[in-house]
This record gives sequence, C-alpha cells and structure tokens, in this order.
Amino acid sequence: MTTVAILAMPRVYALDVSIPEHVFGRHPGYRVVVRGDVSGGAPLADVESADIVVVPGYEDPHVPVPDEYLKALRIAVERGARVVAICTGVFALAACGILNEKSATTHWHHTDELRLAYPCVDVVDNRLFVEDGAILTCAGGGAGMDACLHVVERDFGATAADGVAKELVFSSARGANEPQYRDVPTPPRDSLRATREWVLDNLGTSITVQQLAGHSLLSRRTLIRRFVRETGLPPMQWVALQRILHARRLLEASDWSVERIAGATGFGSAANFRTIFRREVGVTPTAYRKSHG
Repeated sequence: MTTVAILAMPRVYALDVSIPEHVFGRHPGYRVVVRGDVSGGAPLADVESADIVVVPGYEDPHVPVPDEYLKALRIAVERGARVVAICTGVFALAACGILNEKSATTHWHHTDELRLAYPCVDVVDNRLFVEDGAILTCAGGGAGMDACLHVVERDFGATAADGVAKELVFSSARGANEPQYRDVPTPPRDSLRATREWVLDNLGTSITVQQLAGHSLLSRRTLIRRFVRETGLPPMQWVALQRILHARRLLEASDWSVERIAGATGFGSAANFRTIFRREVGVTPTAYRKSHG
C-alpha cells in the first residue's frame, strides 16, 4: 500500500486538496491522508513517513509558511518520498531548497514571481507539469488532475490510470508537454482532434506527416505548426508516444505475444518494438508485463 499524504498549507485552495484526494482515493493501491491546515491539528508525522507527498496550492505564496510544514516536507524528501506540487504549492518546495538546480513549473500567473524569488530554480513556462527526478510540479487545478493521473499511470500502469479517469469522468491524462494556455485561440473548425482520433484508430499502420496533413486538409507546414500548438509535440513524436501507450495497455490487459503487439502498435518487428519500448519506458516489454500485468 502506497501512502499519499496531502500537506495542506495555511491559506490552502480547497480544490487543490480535493483533486489528489479524489484521484488517489479511487485506486485501492493508495492510502490517502490529509494533514496540515485542514486536518484539525492532526500531527505531521504521516507526512514525514509518506511515500508520496502532495502539496496543494495556497493563497499569497510569498508569505512564509510555518517551519513545521517545511520541516516535514524536508524529512519526507530526505527519506526518499516523491513529491507532487500543485499550482503555488511549488513555492513551499522552493522554500525548502529541494528545487535548487531542478526544473519546475507553476500556474502561468506565478511563474515570474517564482523565478524572481528563487533564481536557483529552473522555471519552465507554459507547461502542464514538469517531472524532475522524484519531484513533479504542475500548473493549476486541471493540471493537478493530469499530474496525479500521471503518478497513477507510473505506479500501476496505463489501464489503471484510464480506470481512475473514467470513474472521475475525466479524459486520460494529457502529456506534460501540452501548454497551459494558447495565446492565439484555435477556432473549433481548425482543431486537429479528428486527425488525432484517426491516428489512434490506425496505430497499426504506417503513418507519415504527409498522411496527417492530407487527412486534415492542411499543408505539411501548417499541420506541424497547429499540431505543436495543440499538443505541445511535433506530429511524429506524438504518434510514437501513442504507440507506446497503446502497447503498454496491451501488455497490461492482454495475453498477446510481443510479436502481435508490435504489429498492432505499428512498430513492425518484435526486435524494433523491444528496442524502442526499452528506450522510452526503461524496461523491456516482458519486464513491464510482469510488473503491471
């Protein structure tokens, strides 16, 4: 059982507490506790010993938080806990010094403030979430949902994360590279959603940028520009990630051979599939199936 401690700072945003409480609470592999400002004086020892510590956002992040909160957070990190910071919760991590020389993000409204207050932090603009080692930081409430589902996927697999998302009536988690916002709104008629859905229906076939451009009735250059704007990734990189995700789901939920999965996900040969899967996921398909099947 993985213990998730939600550390609610003073002036905490209630929504940022309820999001991780709901996401992790929907999977039996997690035990969720809430400690801090909304826990009625419950001790912070559960934070210090937790496997995952979630720090929700809070108002006025420039105002220092009590030392006992920062101490509990430091102890947790020093003993190897993973940390998820939602929105302005990243300021508490930075105040502890655990973000020094690490990459992090926050809600776009606070990125300049974070950069100015903590110059040792590599602040990434306009990203849903950023993962640097055991530290995951994200933007506002919606991105908190994506970040927590990302953790579920890492811990228990894509199928488990899909199940949690379905229970929450939420789409599967968006990728970390997707932007928080777009300066130029994209009219609905220009959305590439239909083209992306076509890709998902045809992952077992050869897919090229030119095919995507043809399907969307756009020039190759325009297709690439709009694809990056909508997904945060170049088209073929996005396609490759979808192939890997589909392969992970098949490894988790089916008894198909590696050869059959390689064909169904567009990787061609089993050897090519094993090479790319290990490069992207960090383990072989067989090892992944043993740990997530």
